Amino acid sequence: MPLAQVDSYVLTGIDALRCEVEVDVSHRGNEKQVITGLPQAAVRESIERIRRAINNSGHPFHAHRLLIHLAPASVKKDGPALDLPIAVGLLRTTGSIHGDRHCDYLIAGELALDGRLRPIRGGLAMAMLAAELGKAGVILPIDNVREASIVEGIDVIGVGHLQQAVGFLNGQDLIEPFNGEVEVEAKPNRHPIDFADVKGQESVKRALTIACAGSHNVLLIGPPGTGKSMLSKRIPTILPPLTRAESLETTRIYSATGLLDHGVALLTERPVRTPHHSATAQALVGGGSIPRPGECSLAHHGVLFLDELPEFSRSVLEMLRQPMEDGVVTIARVHGSQRFPAEFMLVAAMNPSQDGHGKDAKSAAKYMDRLSGPLLDRIDIHVEVPAVPHEELAKRKPGTDSATMRENVQRVRDVQAQRQGDLPNARLTGRQLDELAPLDDTAALMLKQAMDDMGLSARAYDKVRRVARTIADVDGNQDVTADHIAEAVQFRLLDRRF
Repeated sequence: MPLAQVDSYVLTGIDALRCEVEVDVSHRGNEKQVITGLPQAAVRESIERIRRAINNSGHPFHAHRLLIHLAPASVKKDGPALDLPIAVGLLRTTGSIHGDRHCDYLIAGELALDGRLRPIRGGLAMAMLAAELGKAGVILPIDNVREASIVEGIDVIGVGHLQQAVGFLNGQDLIEPFNGEVEVEAKPNRHPIDFADVKGQESVKRALTIACAGSHNVLLIGPPGTGKSMLSKRIPTILPPLTRAESLETTRIYSATGLLDHGVALLTERPVRTPHHSATAQALVGGGSIPRPGECSLAHHGVLFLDELPEFSRSVLEMLRQPMEDGVVTIARVHGSQRFPAEFMLVAAMNPSQDGHGKDAKSAAKYMDRLSGPLLDRIDIHVEVPAVPHEELAKRKPGTDSATMRENVQRVRDVQAQRQGDLPNARLTGRQLDELAPLDDTAALMLKQAMDDMGLSARAYDKVRRVARTIADVDGNQDVTADHIAEAVQFRLLDRRF
């Protein structure tokens, strides 16, 4: 049989697209191997590796002329996941694989020279595509079976060697679909650190409780040694676990980028990403000739922590404005664009000036000029982290701990879920705020005065209302009062200072 077709997949962003692997071989003519369909380097270089894997697995393969076409031809093909489907197609043409059982499955895997299968990126997306196409299941490396098994209604066949795949497709080896227990519930708090370790800073802890409860962006401002990094590192200890829907979305991103830990089926804890201030725009936001997610998307449904915020390139920081506003990153290329989810909570920290103390107003203003007004406008909460007096440091009694803060955060998240579904307060639209956080005359007047005195933008106006809605929730109030507006206005520190 000189021609064979095998179904596989190719990643476009974090989504899987069906890829038809067509193999045509001839034992006559001059030796020549051609791969068409926009193959990238990893795919073009795979032919000799696949040939050696076939031979070292005990199957003859001596074709001279070989044509492999990867459809659709308009989509770039990258990565080694097409090794196994190409090998299956080649073995089908030589008769080593007989029958059409392979047509019932999506097949993918990277081959070693001895025929072993190495893990691939995007196993979860592959399984989701197989279910969408109505396939019986997927055949993929055994290291990827746990993530693929999350998708219901398909058989997940894990193989460790090319010979196993051949035996299964020929009906000689019985491989049971993976049905192991998959952990989908988050375990109790595993963090070795706690907010109780932080002496003093009770007002900052309240601000962080409010930020985490409503998923608000927050900026910590204070001189060195006041505990900004210490506070930021403890934010994950008070965040609620991922919901099932959030877990699937976040896991799909990590699976597509190859960052899912071995043996992990679903991420249950919110991701925390801490890029260095030397990060490029592509590393932070995403990009590349074949667009891949950046730190913004890896922090989806979690926290993106930027320490020493003004030290980041201003042009790089400006690229955060779209995901902070829309919750997605759009990467445009000549052949199309990719959209990556990026609903993260930004936590940033900075000194008040270059020297760290901000005593010189002119120096502080110059340092602050590294951050644009539109970027600061998108940060809901600006909170000052003052130096801790000796009396507070000497106290033996711990302050508010993570367990207490986490209970408050979870309680507010539950209130939000009952009131507005899975939309956090930080993402309520102006129309939704009018309905869910109406202001009485006193609160409306106070907000108007703040707008006039501080010159708040229309965006900051809604930011104040969103934060006030969360403050009311934290305090257990159904209505947003003037006191809540006043506290929310106090969190616009940089609007008041500059």
